[in-house]
Amino acid sequence: MNAYIAGLVVPLVILLFRNSNNRKRRGLPADVGGDPGFAVRNQRVTSPITSAWEGITTLAELFERACREHHDRLLLGTRELISREMEASSDGRSFEKLHLGEYQWVTYGTVFESVSSFASGLANIGHVREERIAIFAETREEWFIALQACFRRNVTVVTIYASLGEEALCHSLNETEAATVICGRKELKSLTNIAGQLDSVKRVICIDNDIPSDASSSQHGWTITSFSDVEKLGRENPVEADLPLSADVAVIMYTSGSTGLPKGVMLTHGNILATVSAVMTIVPNLGTKDVYLAYLPMAHILELVAENLIASVGGCIGYGTPLTLTDSSNKVKRGTKGDSTALMPTVMAAVPAILDRVREGVFKKVNAKGGLSKKLFGIAYARRLQAINGSWFGAWGLEKALWNFLVFKKVQAVLGGRIRFILCGGAPLSGDSQRFINICLGAPIGQGYGLTETCAGGTFSDFDDPSVGRVGPPLPCTYIKLIDWPEGGYSTTDTPMPRGEIVIGGPNVTLGYFKNEEKTRESYKVDERGVRWFCTGDIGRFHADGCLEIIDRKKDIVKLQHGEYVSLGKVEAALLGSPFVDNIMLHADPFQTYCVALVVVSHPALDEWASKQGIAYSDLSELCRKEETLKEVHASLVKEAKKARLEKFEIPAKIKLLSDPWTPESGLVTAALKIKREIIRKTFQEDLLKLYAS
Repeated sequence: MNAYIAGLVVPLVILLFRNSNNRKRRGLPADVGGDPGFAVRNQRVTSPITSAWEGITTLAELFERACREHHDRLLLGTRELISREMEASSDGRSFEKLHLGEYQWVTYGTVFESVSSFASGLANIGHVREERIAIFAETREEWFIALQACFRRNVTVVTIYASLGEEALCHSLNETEAATVICGRKELKSLTNIAGQLDSVKRVICIDNDIPSDASSSQHGWTITSFSDVEKLGRENPVEADLPLSADVAVIMYTSGSTGLPKGVMLTHGNILATVSAVMTIVPNLGTKDVYLAYLPMAHILELVAENLIASVGGCIGYGTPLTLTDSSNKVKRGTKGDSTALMPTVMAAVPAILDRVREGVFKKVNAKGGLSKKLFGIAYARRLQAINGSWFGAWGLEKALWNFLVFKKVQAVLGGRIRFILCGGAPLSGDSQRFINICLGAPIGQGYGLTETCAGGTFSDFDDPSVGRVGPPLPCTYIKLIDWPEGGYSTTDTPMPRGEIVIGGPNVTLGYFKNEEKTRESYKVDERGVRWFCTGDIGRFHADGCLEIIDRKKDIVKLQHGEYVSLGKVEAALLGSPFVDNIMLHADPFQTYCVALVVVSHPALDEWASKQGIAYSDLSELCRKEETLKEVHASLVKEAKKARLEKFEIPAKIKLLSDPWTPESGLVTAALKIKREIIRKTFQEDLLKLYAS
């Protein structure tokens, strides 16, 4: 009888555990002002958090506090460059390979001295607080030091991607009237190329000591000096700090730009501090034992927040690059260590493209080995997946330890073997990649949703949430509200979940766009309670536990896997210039790195071309399927794209030719002949899937 009862009770306890876990409330409905909608707050707080540290209101104060508290601990680490070598590939091309040594570390106390000296050096070379400083460089130790030094002088930093094109670079510097530019030797070349177009640059500080002769001041009208010389000048001639207030603008961050030139978003110290404070409460046990691998662009809000967060809790930051991340990365000399192996980080931020690359590399190696190794990997993966789907707790038992030892230890070694938490943002992460990381690396992923306009703060998935496809509950610094979008058919009264445009409110919502009041008024609102809101243009829905899922976008702008924005309408307008195109719909999938297109061909133009080429065909649909036809039309599209100066990622990599025209009668275009994007996508769903699969 007892055995019978036990047989009933044990499954019942498991069922109750699972159900209670599923019912865990992560976000709660909130009573907020502003536009009517369905608002949710984080279950941890009753009102948005502004600072997690008593008396701290700016990033400058936060950093100084951390340096006092962790004075002798290691803070910043950079790998020694042993040699650069050229390696020939099988096709005869040569590639640069780096032989990098171990990390060389500096303490919090030493970094604070460098920051204070560089801040004094800026004053000594004539930079005043009213002038802005642009940092145009790859992520590195000096980037962080320069940022903190500017904060100690209450100087606004203009952040510019190191990969930004010359037109956008010129626009960013001129619009902000940047008086001083801090850059690396490589970026200095781009700067000298546009020197004649720059209106305000008076000083250039080169992070590298070997300043090229063609960057001299006599040619370009600016004074140029090295980073180390500015620091030395400040050390010998110290100047008192001029600390900012919470409402002062810390950063003008230029986004990568969805259409046209990039926009500068104004971020105050209080804005960034709110997000840093909120994320600190989410990541479990973040502290002095953590080692962070920094390789994403610090000109991106995700990386800037992450580095300030790690420094605030006494952790270590080791610098790397995407091209030297693992032992098998492109620029790592064969037989030497990548950044992950050398650093052995415990936490890292990642974008989906990086995690997808790790996943593909592992599966490629597993398939290449085959045999018993492949079979064992398959069994281990299936068992762990089963455990996670059944109960997250079950995935962390003795069986997990066994599979880690037998199978997944080598996979975990790819990223150093000690990863305990990964923060992922910047673009949607596929469910397959999220599951792979959970299983093979044995680490939870905090998938976040946010924008530059909200200091990366929006939502963030909890470490104990095993679900995929969602971006978690609101961060403790935000309210997330859904408002109706009738034109798209989304309503907060929809069942089974409320749906609508995502609007983010809280202390992390930024001031707006620099010198663009019209766009600021369009996207930002302040309600009757004084809460500032940003209208994202994204469409989401709330699950019963308060977690958000992104399901659509109001505008026809899509962010690809690597984070590039594609304006579908802009590209379509350019490609319509091809004589072979009667109509076209570009399609961009956030989980892909390229675009595809459906092309309705122009009958006369294609007939004429086929006749000249002597190509025989029975009907137009047969002609559209021919390989030579596809090549010709695609070449024509590329030609038009280049004429319109489109970026490579905006040009469709693959196309499907359609012989039947899109008419209002077919329901694929409006009476005004504008394409009905969603209906076309659904109608040709199989064709689009084949294009991505081919």
